[in-house]
Amino acid sequence: MGLNKSEHSPKRKSQSLGLVLGVLLLVTWLGAAETKTIIFFGDSLTAGYGVDPDEAYPALIQKKIEAGNLPWRVVNAGLSGETTAGGLRRLDWILRQPVDIFFIELGGNDGLRGVATATTRANLDAMVTRIRERKPDVIVVIAGMQMPTNMGPEYTREFAAIYPDIARSTGAVLVPFLLDRVGGIPELNLPDGIHPNPQGHCMVAENVWEVIRELL
Repeated sequence: MGLNKSEHSPKRKSQSLGLVLGVLLLVTWLGAAETKTIIFFGDSLTAGYGVDPDEAYPALIQKKIEAGNLPWRVVNAGLSGETTAGGLRRLDWILRQPVDIFFIELGGNDGLRGVATATTRANLDAMVTRIRERKPDVIVVIAGMQMPTNMGPEYTREFAAIYPDIARSTGAVLVPFLLDRVGGIPELNLPDGIHPNPQGHCMVAENVWEVIRELL
């Protein structure tokens, strides 16, 4: 029996190689297309003020994602000094990129500046509404914040109520208190007593992970 020379011709080999490369490129493209995005949108707590960016809680969440081989990437959109008003102004720019989970961590600077709780509430509510309008399929997560008692008991109570109220009214997922087991503990914070140190960020990452891991 003779061999069919056409089956082993350079042209046939070239076509086969091209097919293999095409399949590999398709698989790579599909893998990239399946990767989803979680954006952490916040102030200095998210930006990682006073610590290395790799030590801030969003980077620690990325490490947990990678350890679990989950198809997600983290975008840190934290900006030191950001208020809810400032966040609302830059929200449209952030929403230009693909996003599947939008994590809002804002309001702390409002509280420290004594901004009226009604204003903070309105800004956060407007953010959730705008995200839903622009990205209807996005899951919104909101991180609860609390103020120190020296802000006065009435203000402290009203401020803390903002976050669960918005979560109930909008259907957003709530992290009850971002700084749970961190706020007010000197050994977990920088000397300013406000921003977590690397150990504090590890605890913050745990607080966030407890909630979002079921969403990934």
